Amino acid sequence: MPALVACPFCREMFEPSEARVCPECGLPLEDIRKLPPSREALEDEAPVPPEMETVPFLYAARGRGALAGIALLGLVAFFLPWVREQAPELQVLTGFGFAERLQWMWAPFVSWVVMLPLVLSRRSIHAMRGARLAVGFLAAIVIMTVIMRVAVVPESTRHRPVRFEWAYGLHVTFVLGLLALGVATRFGGRVDDMRSNEARKGDEMLH
Repeated sequence: MPALVACPFCREMFEPSEARVCPECGLPLEDIRKLPPSREALEDEAPVPPEMETVPFLYAARGRGALAGIALLGLVAFFLPWVREQAPELQVLTGFGFAERLQWMWAPFVSWVVMLPLVLSRRSIHAMRGARLAVGFLAAIVIMTVIMRVAVVPESTRHRPVRFEWAYGLHVTFVLGLLALGVATRFGGRVDDMRSNEARKGDEMLH
């Protein structure tokens, strides 16, 4: 069966053999399958809920900017001094220096590296809220790694004394992990205070 033809303006439909020009508008009739959706059809489409709207890439509200900043600071802190050793050697070790000696000490670095794109790729409030558990898990890894590093230290012996002090890089990493965990629980914010970026008539059903 041949496709119907329609006026591109008023969308009045005809059989192909019925007319070539719209009697009301005077415009040539076109294949209805090639015409874009009419304004009425577009207005009848279900509106996008506010929590599903795409936010700008640099959107920083609802914990997105805070988590991205914390992840960046965490990467910097990984290369800051974590310990100052006086015996048996005189040296300063960063998080990176620890990781070169102990494979499990790469955990904070990997967590920050994964967290940053994870947070930045959440481009809607719904996606942010859905990533809370994953971001919180990564923050918990950072916290547990620092706790294990402090808890597992070599003991001094009579012939091999061990003297050291933890440096600010370790403390900063621990605080950043706690901050990330706290912000992760609120990532995306609440669902009852969302502002829509789309123009709406006011009578749409959004939820």
